[in-house]
Amino acid sequence: MVVARLLSPAEIGVYSITMVLLGFVATFRDMGAGQYLVQQKELTEERIRATWSVQLGLGLALGLVVLIAALPIAAFYNEPRMREIMAVLALNFAVTPFLAFPYAWLSRDMRFGTIATVRFIGSLAHAGCAIGLAWAGQGPISLAWANLLTTVAGILAIWLLAPPRWPWRPTLKGISEVVSFGGKLTLTSLLNTFAGGAPELILGKVQSMVEAGLYSRAIGLVTMFHRLVLDAVNAVALPYFSKQSRESKDLGASFLLAMELVTGLGWAFFTGVGILAYQAIWILYGDQWGEAVEPARWLALSYAISIPAGVCYSPLIARGAATEILKVTCKCTVLVLVVTVFGATANLVTLSQFLAVTSFVSALLWLRLTRSFIPFTGVALGRVWFKSLMLAVGAGLVPLLVVLATGWRSHDIFLTVVISVPGGILGFLIAAWLVKHQVWMELLKMLKTKKLWIVR
Repeated sequence: MVVARLLSPAEIGVYSITMVLLGFVATFRDMGAGQYLVQQKELTEERIRATWSVQLGLGLALGLVVLIAALPIAAFYNEPRMREIMAVLALNFAVTPFLAFPYAWLSRDMRFGTIATVRFIGSLAHAGCAIGLAWAGQGPISLAWANLLTTVAGILAIWLLAPPRWPWRPTLKGISEVVSFGGKLTLTSLLNTFAGGAPELILGKVQSMVEAGLYSRAIGLVTMFHRLVLDAVNAVALPYFSKQSRESKDLGASFLLAMELVTGLGWAFFTGVGILAYQAIWILYGDQWGEAVEPARWLALSYAISIPAGVCYSPLIARGAATEILKVTCKCTVLVLVVTVFGATANLVTLSQFLAVTSFVSALLWLRLTRSFIPFTGVALGRVWFKSLMLAVGAGLVPLLVVLATGWRSHDIFLTVVISVPGGILGFLIAAWLVKHQVWMELLKMLKTKKLWIVR
């Protein structure tokens, strides 16, 4: 929120494109070693040391690659600031293994309280560094230093809260097993990164850094749900589904439960974003980002459609479907690239509309694959979706009535938000109660637990 007011759309675009490019490199950061550690049924000292060796070796190697690539990439985009940004991020690659390895171990042990604390400390470090340096006029490199400080803060937090006591001596023995498991997942991650970053990369080349920056802010608003909810869900989902798979439990019921919770929250969130996109962007980023409003609305629809596909990934990994995941990812990536090329040469709104269509097709492919590995019926899935749609209707009713009365781009932003947000939350809760949604059941559990804790 603050940095968007301190940096211009062009400055945001420079950093955004740099991060998209480095996102391709980041997919190779541990070659799936962290996921290997989480899902492995039996861990030996050899496997632990092999996992650490893969992460450390790749971190150092990729840091060197990024440093070497900084000059030609900056020349390609005719943007010298990218060179300094990549130099800082190269150092971040080199130190990341000292955070990633213990983080994977904590995930396997399902120590999510410690993980949450570490992430929170990192977030505070990132915000403080980014705002401070941007305020001092350092430009887009402020965000690069913030990323590095986040990693360092996370490493220090882990050593203070949960000091690692594992074998740290690197080894060559067992590395092939780690890489064999993670290779397909890494390629899958690379394709996802490529598909996700293609719009900004193409916009930055065929349009300008301004269009890339506008898209970055629009997608930044929409992906708040992923940062606030799905990142937390995914941190729990893989260890949870892997544990259930090891214990031969019914993954179908767990999958439907996860689908109901995530779609219930996600569809309500994206409904609110779609209706209040102008007010949200004005409040979060400032009036200089007005051209990002319409793309944000279509991207909200796109991400809402893609939520069911996002729920499929973790249980499929837990069932060992790495090859099948890679095949579906390839199909989805090709589709996104084709659509992006045509959309980006037109305008941001057209591109965002095209991406909504690709999300629909991708969701169908993912659900079809999941049904071949996870036992659930179409009727049960439809029942879950209906309940979640009711939550979206409840959450969007009051905001929709307000913007229809005041205008989609009303300058009375304070009044619109003060009425819409509480009204949307109330409508969401009423709908959750009426349809007995799992979100409502979880709220009741939380209140009951809190009450018992207070009594004790």
